[in-house]
Amino acid sequence: MEKRTGTALIQVEDREMVHQVNDIISTHSQIIVGRQGLPRSNGMPLISLVLEGTTDQIGSLTGQLGRVKGIQVKSVLLKNPGHE
Repeated sequence: MEKRTGTALIQVEDREMVHQVNDIISTHSQIIVGRQGLPRSNGMPLISLVLEGTTDQIGSLTGQLGRVKGIQVKSVLLKNPGHE
C-alpha cells in the first residue's frame, strides 16, 4: 500500500485525557513527521501532527484518538502526484 502525506488536528476538550492522547500518539510515532502543541486562551489546547503513512496507519491513529472522550480530531490526506 502506498504512503500518503497528511495532517491531523486534535482539540483537547478534557485535559484529563491528555495522557491517553499522548500514549496513542507514541504508539503511532513511526508515521509522525512533526508535532506541534498550541496552548489556547479558551483552555482547549490544539495538537497538530504531520503524518506520512498508509491510509490504514493514519486511519488507525485518528480512529483511536476519535474514540477518546473529550477529544476531537480531523485529518486531511494529500494525493501523491502521478497516482490519480
